Amino acid sequence: MKRDRGEIQLWEAFLSLGTLAAFAFIAFRWGIEGIVHARKVQIVPDLKGKPVSAALDALAPLNIALKKDGEEFNNAVPIGAILRQNPPPGTKVREGKVLKVVVSQGGETVFAPVVVGLPLRNAEMLLRQNQLVLGEVSEAYSLKYDKGMVVTQDPKSESSVERNSQVNVVVSGGQPPNGIVLMPDFQRKDLSEASTWANAQGYQVAVSKDFGALFPYGVILAQEPAADAVLAPGQKIKLTISGRTKTAPGGPSKSIRYEVSQGSADSTVRIVVVDQYGERELFNGVRPPGSKIDLSVPDTGSGARMKVFLNGILVEERDL
Repeated sequence: MKRDRGEIQLWEAFLSLGTLAAFAFIAFRWGIEGIVHARKVQIVPDLKGKPVSAALDALAPLNIALKKDGEEFNNAVPIGAILRQNPPPGTKVREGKVLKVVVSQGGETVFAPVVVGLPLRNAEMLLRQNQLVLGEVSEAYSLKYDKGMVVTQDPKSESSVERNSQVNVVVSGGQPPNGIVLMPDFQRKDLSEASTWANAQGYQVAVSKDFGALFPYGVILAQEPAADAVLAPGQKIKLTISGRTKTAPGGPSKSIRYEVSQGSADSTVRIVVVDQYGERELFNGVRPPGSKIDLSVPDTGSGARMKVFLNGILVEERDL
């Protein structure tokens, strides 16, 4: 009998605890629902097309929180603006609701590769690899590039463009026929060479000097017209040369070495130097894997950089 009485008391204790727990749970729910329902009802505003900062300003007085739920590319909506929202505009929610949004990353852009100096077929393949399309192809005579090589491109290399944009190119038609005179590329060459050519062709040369240049006296820093431009009869040629005194010792030169990376095929290597006078091509040619290219350039001081392009892709950049 004592054992039965003990078991009954134990069950009564469990039942009492269960009853108390049930009452506590119900009271807790009533309290939570009371708090929730005590919050004001707000109407979700339309945030589409607004910057995130403006959306936060609009939601703050409504006591509605904002959470970024993702990002997508979209050409029609500026970067940082809201594309979609959940709940949608006009939905009634209580204060404290978290509104989820998807933010625009703007139009998907890519960088235009360097196709100047490449055969047209290679240039088109490189554009496709970079999610771009070959656009209008025109032809012009060139002293600088062999027939079939890309002379110029638009947009320029390394510029940011939208994916699937067209890149228009001008392809070399080779050497000009008799009667057409093209402007040679005289940059970084001596004034005497340009003067000899101009006298033989019957053109006058106007020379200006840059006394702050670090190149030796007479080195051509800039020219007008540009290389490969068609010259009209009697057209004046303008050259800017280094005005450094002849008696001053020549500036030091720097040796540059580039080693072509290992691979199974030859590569088109293009090396340029960029300084205060613009861009100057130092080398452009096809080289086998592992080959070394040694160049010597004048020391132009701080700010000059060398860029190396391999099959039209910038692979190295260093200060000179």
